[in-house]
Amino acid sequence: MELLLLGIYSFFAWLIFFKFKWLPWNIVSQVITITLPIVGLTVLILVLNVVAPSSADVRVINYVVSVNPRVAGLVTEVPIVPNRPIKKGDVLFRIDPTPFELDVKDFSAQLAQLRAQLVTAQANTRNLQGQLKAAIGSTQGVASQLELAKLRVRQFRDLSESGAGNAFDLEQAQADLANLQAQLDSARANESQVREKLAAKTPDGDQDEVANVKAQIARVESQLANAQWSLDQTVYYAPADGTVVSLALRPGMMAVPFPALPAMNFVEDEQWILAIYNQNEVRKIEPGQEAELAFRMHPGRVLKAKVDSIMWATAQGQLPIGGMNATSGVAPIPPSSLAVRLLMDGKDKDIFLASGARGHGAVYTESVEEIQILRKVILRIGAKLDWLILKLH
Repeated sequence: MELLLLGIYSFFAWLIFFKFKWLPWNIVSQVITITLPIVGLTVLILVLNVVAPSSADVRVINYVVSVNPRVAGLVTEVPIVPNRPIKKGDVLFRIDPTPFELDVKDFSAQLAQLRAQLVTAQANTRNLQGQLKAAIGSTQGVASQLELAKLRVRQFRDLSESGAGNAFDLEQAQADLANLQAQLDSARANESQVREKLAAKTPDGDQDEVANVKAQIARVESQLANAQWSLDQTVYYAPADGTVVSLALRPGMMAVPFPALPAMNFVEDEQWILAIYNQNEVRKIEPGQEAELAFRMHPGRVLKAKVDSIMWATAQGQLPIGGMNATSGVAPIPPSSLAVRLLMDGKDKDIFLASGARGHGAVYTESVEEIQILRKVILRIGAKLDWLILKLH
């Protein structure tokens, strides 16, 4: 673009000084003629870099998910093909579910057995109420008989002392009294035992026997849920729309949950388009502003975009806490630079861009819009140059 402007300027200078000779070609005119385009182009470029900043480093970045199985097992099926479009929810691979199905059946059987025990324990709790009533009745009955036996002992003692009765009847009454006293002690002990069982409750109000069975049921339900979860993990689904690369998993292999060796890498379709700028170039860039991009994979084509946001944090601005520092990611931002995230706009919204595609572009601010046409011309000239393949081999 600069050469084009210099060419136009030179043409008019030739017309003025040589063709029509409207002005003399002397030292003063020569200095002015040569100095004017240098100063003018310098000022124009400096202003243009502020109001329509350009970037020669525009990157396309995709999320990459390392796929690792959550359970270990024998791979039975890998129904996908690498580098082919995959929809969210498609099956990526299957693991032999047999051992996990057996675990589910085992815990299901244990749970059914414990639930039957719970019914029995609840029935036993209800029976305790009847046992308590029976124990109270038995205690009261024996107590009544005991009172009667005490009365007879006194009567036989009075008769014996007066000579109207014999000693045998007194001894028999005393033996009956001792027997009834033992029965009363036993009945009271039985009643106390039933009361203790009824009084033994958890904070939830359950009897100990019922609470114990419920605790076992809760434990087995947790084990069953874990077994069911493990069974569900034998089928791994695509987390989003995308493609699979680095597919190393084949049927017959053992899949193990080892993050350092993923079974495959899943590249999501969602993309980030980042334009890298020096820190002093972004002061007029704001979200929503118009942008244009040109990628080498689409030579000669200028794509419409808009500014989404400016990434105001970089790896160089992170203070390490402890002995390890977080890495700057798969696409680190160069030092003293900031990244501007762009979103494709208009008819170019659904254009295909390969992950890792590079290009150049510009953002058009609201300042001095009159000269921004120059940036658009420069961008389009650069896009046309992308057609050139400069190599000899």
